[in-house]
Amino acid sequence: MIFSPIEIEETVNMFMRHKLDVRCITMGISLRDCACEDGKKSRARMYDKIMRCAGNLVSVGQDIEKEYGVPIINKRISVTPISLVAEPSGEKSYLEWAVTLDKAAKELGVNFIGGFSALVQKGITPGDRILMDSIPDALASTGSVCASVNLGSSKSGINMNAVKLMGETIKKTAELTKDLPVNGCAKLVVFCNAPEDNPFMAGAFHGPGEGDAVINVGVSGPGVILAAAKEFKGRPIDELADGIKKMAFKITRMGQMVGSEAARRLGVDFGILDLSLAPTPAVGDSVARILEEIGLEGAGAPGTTAALAMLTDMVKKGGVMASTNVGGLSGAFIPVSEDEGMINAVKQGSISLEKLEAMTTVCSVGLDMIAIPGDTPATTISGIMADEMAIGMVNNKTTAVRLIPVPGKKAGDWVEFGGLLGGCPVMEVNRFGCADFINRGGKIPAPIHSFRN
Repeated sequence: MIFSPIEIEETVNMFMRHKLDVRCITMGISLRDCACEDGKKSRARMYDKIMRCAGNLVSVGQDIEKEYGVPIINKRISVTPISLVAEPSGEKSYLEWAVTLDKAAKELGVNFIGGFSALVQKGITPGDRILMDSIPDALASTGSVCASVNLGSSKSGINMNAVKLMGETIKKTAELTKDLPVNGCAKLVVFCNAPEDNPFMAGAFHGPGEGDAVINVGVSGPGVILAAAKEFKGRPIDELADGIKKMAFKITRMGQMVGSEAARRLGVDFGILDLSLAPTPAVGDSVARILEEIGLEGAGAPGTTAALAMLTDMVKKGGVMASTNVGGLSGAFIPVSEDEGMINAVKQGSISLEKLEAMTTVCSVGLDMIAIPGDTPATTISGIMADEMAIGMVNNKTTAVRLIPVPGKKAGDWVEFGGLLGGCPVMEVNRFGCADFINRGGKIPAPIHSFRN
């Protein structure tokens, strides 16, 4: 017998009771060979290549689901940052590029396509500026397109000119999309140290250092980790940590199998496996509830950052042992609107924007899916982003911000985004301004430890 009855029962429980799933399989596609001086011709090449490479992505994902009994929640596409592909065209708006991406995504049946992106950590080219200026119209005119901008890195510092511009862009996007089913800011994220192989939206893009086409997989499993944590109630933290690590190993093996099989069937390379615990609004699928099971009265209570650090580290240690292809973000996500326990923590007042910022020093990404008052100044949004970029730059880790100013809403009001994006209360933002700081522009130099060679 290959598997014992206990192991079989444990696996069945992972899927049936604890909501284990493959959160996404994302095909990364290089569009570098599509760039040319004729924008219309370049977009036609882009559309044809996406359709050719990803034509069977959804059907292969569905076949693997049926054959292996593994839920694959989302099938997605990421592409080369459009600022790099569109710049040779000389066009003054990249809206049509977003519309073309959206058309391909809808025809292929994927839920999101990422890569309406620019990498401006060190400087802004004309193409980068055009892309950033095009983001509000692009997200207002499409349903599937996701946008991202990398504003800083540990090697380059933080581009404060870009930080200022993106604060203004987020405000424009929120206003332009306020009457749409999904606020466009839910599909827009800014990064420090953005990974080139991230399978999760809204930040996925296919980096310049990647191959022609690859499959990247994002596994999830907060419910499974929560169940494992419950088995160690009252036990020493190191014993709990070991239990979480062993469960992360089992989760990762499942993701490795799905990614390898999907890549084989699609005839592309298997890129990476992202180990991130990605919550959903469903009860029992929450990172915040894991933190409470560890011993916190509510997410955000004293000890939260320490507990999250342990959780993130054990997920990485277990996952690395199970796969040689670990990459992306990998750790634990703490999006507010997408985590039932985090939503409850905001409602009961145990967590604040400042505490979430502290937690981002040890989790996978950063301030994610946070609704803020619609009248928050653009410079304040830029200040929040600058703080998060600094955490990533100094700690040599990926950090990100996905803030959603909600026009007409104030702190405490409820806002609904729908589906996996969930809903949440609008969080209070510090009322003291930082306009003089943000309006200086320029650049925050890289930290001293960036000087490595």
